[in-house]
Amino acid sequence: MAAYGLYTHIQANRRRSIALLIGLFFLVYLLVYAGALVGEALGSDEAPDILFRRALIDMLDAAPFATIGTGLWILIAYKFHQQMIDAVTGGRTVTRREEPRLYNLLENLCISRGITVPKLRLIQDDSLNAFATGMNERQYSITVTSGLIRSLNDAEIESVLGHELTHIRNGDVRMLVIAVIIAGVIAFVAEIVFRLFFQGGLRWRRSGDDGRRGAGVAILMALVLVAIAWIVSILIRFALSRQREYLADAGSVELTKNPDAMISALRKIEGRGELQGATSAVMEMCIDNPRQDFSNIFDTHPPIDARVAALVKYAGGHDPGPLALPAPGATTTQEEEANASAPPQSGPWSSVETRSEKPFLPSRPPVELGPTDAGEPGPWGPHRK
Repeated sequence: MAAYGLYTHIQANRRRSIALLIGLFFLVYLLVYAGALVGEALGSDEAPDILFRRALIDMLDAAPFATIGTGLWILIAYKFHQQMIDAVTGGRTVTRREEPRLYNLLENLCISRGITVPKLRLIQDDSLNAFATGMNERQYSITVTSGLIRSLNDAEIESVLGHELTHIRNGDVRMLVIAVIIAGVIAFVAEIVFRLFFQGGLRWRRSGDDGRRGAGVAILMALVLVAIAWIVSILIRFALSRQREYLADAGSVELTKNPDAMISALRKIEGRGELQGATSAVMEMCIDNPRQDFSNIFDTHPPIDARVAALVKYAGGHDPGPLALPAPGATTTQEEEANASAPPQSGPWSSVETRSEKPFLPSRPPVELGPTDAGEPGPWGPHRK
C-alpha cells in the first residue's frame, strides 16, 4: 500500500524501520557464521563445502548466545546511553531557573499537545545543533547547544524543539539508539577481524595442498561476509536517519504552524553544526550532521537544500537562502542596539506592537501537508480538520 500524506508516511516509515532493525539482527548472526567459518578453517583440513556446512551448524549452536549477548548490550545502553552521550558531548541538565526562555518554549509546545515535557540539556559549544535521546518517557531529553540559543530567535528555537519532539513522538529516538548500538557491535567485530588478519600476521598449518586451498577459500569467504555485514549495517543506519529528518521537519511545522521559522532555523544551522569531539553515532542523532562522505551516499542526513525545498513545496514556506551569522562572541547588531535604546516593558501583557521582537507565534492558518486519512494517527494524535 502506497503512503500518502504526513500520517501515512509516518506509519510506513515505522514499518520500514522495524524491518531494518530485523535486518541488523540478521547481520549479527552473519558475523557469527563468519567467525564459525574461520574457526573451522583454522582447525580442519576439509574441503570448502564441508567447512561451510560445519560452520552453519556451529552458527546455529551459537545463535542463542549471540542473541543473549546482543540483548545484554542493548540493556546496558538502555540504562546508561545518556551518561555515555553526556560524557562525550559535555551536556548537562538545566532547569527553568537556568534557561527560562528555552524551558518555557518547550513547555508551551508540550502543553499544547498534552505530552510529557522531556528533560532539557545544554552543551556549552558555539556550534548550532540539537538532538533528542531516551528510550522511554522517563528518559527522554532534548539537548541543545549554547550557540543555537544565541543565534536563533524564539520562533526558530521553537521549530527546532518541535523537530526533536516529533522524533520522540514518532519513536525515532528509541529506534535510532538501538540501531546505533547493534551497528556499533558489528563495526567493532569487523574491525577486530580485519586487524587480526591484516595486522596480526595470523598463520596456520595444513597437512596438504587441498587443506590449504579449502582453508583459504573459507577464510576469504568469512572476510567477505564480515565486510558485507559492516557495509550493510552502515547503510541501514543511514536509511533510518535520512527519511526521518523529512518527517520531523514536517511534524515541527504541523506543531508550530510556522514553516518559515523551520526553514530559517535550518538555514542558520546549515554548515554550523559540527560538535567537537562528538562521535559519528552522536552526530547521527542531531538535527543536522555536517559530516559528509563520498558523493552523499553515506550521509546520515539529507542536504539542507533538499529539506528546505520539501518545506517550500509541501508546507508553503519561503526560502531566504543561505544566512550569514555574526562570529561567536559578536553581540552588537542593529536589533540589539534598538533593544538597548527601547524603554523597558511593563509586563507580559504589553502589546505586541511595543515589543522589540516579533512574536514567536505569528498568526497564520493551519498548514495542511498533503491529503490525510482521518483514521490514521499522526505524531500529535488524530488529524482534525
